[in-house]
Amino acid sequence: MNASLLPLLLPMSAFALAASISPGPVNIVCLSSGTNHPIRQGLVFVTGATLGFIALFLGIGAGLYSLLQVVPLLEDILRWAGILFLLYLSYQLFQHDGRLHEQGAEKAPGFMSGAMMQWLNPKAWLASAAGIGAYTSGDDPYQLWLFAGLYLPICWLSLASWVYAGAFLKRYVHRPIILLTVNRLLAGCLAASAIYLLID
Repeated sequence: MNASLLPLLLPMSAFALAASISPGPVNIVCLSSGTNHPIRQGLVFVTGATLGFIALFLGIGAGLYSLLQVVPLLEDILRWAGILFLLYLSYQLFQHDGRLHEQGAEKAPGFMSGAMMQWLNPKAWLASAAGIGAYTSGDDPYQLWLFAGLYLPICWLSLASWVYAGAFLKRYVHRPIILLTVNRLLAGCLAASAIYLLID
C-alpha cells in the first residue's frame, strides 16, 4: 500500500462507521427484521444493503452524482421513490401483529429490498458524495477503491449489529403487546424518515 494513503485509513474508517451505524431507515429495518424474523433473514437484508451501498458509492465516485446536478428531475424522482418505498415498509411493519410466526421468514425484507433502500435513499447519495469529496481525489482511483474496501466490512458489521440488537430484544420480550408496540414505534420512525425526505 502507498505510504501516503496510511493517514487516510483512520478518518475513512471513522466516517464509514459513523455513517453506517447511526440510526436511519436501513438501520430501523435491520432492527425490526431482527425482532420479527430469524437472524439469517436479517443478515440477507444486511448483505443486500451493504452491497447496494458499495455499488452506489463506487457509482458516485465514477460520476453518477454529477448526473443529479445536471438533471435535477432525477433527484426529484429519486426522492419520491424513496418516500414511497419507506412508507410501504412502514405500512408493512405497522400491520405486523407482534406475534412470532414461523412463516415470518418468508415475509422478511430480503437482499433486493436492502439494495433498493440504499439506491432510493437520497441521504445515502449525499453521504457518499460527502465522503468521497472529503477523502479522495479524482486523479487517484485507488483512494476510492480503498475507501470502498474499508466501507464494505464496516457497513456490514454495523448493520448486522442492529439485526442482533433486534434479536436480543426478541429473546427477552415474549409478550405480543410489547413487540406490537415496538413494531408500531419503528413503523413511526420509518414514516418520519419519509416525511423528513418530503420536507427537506
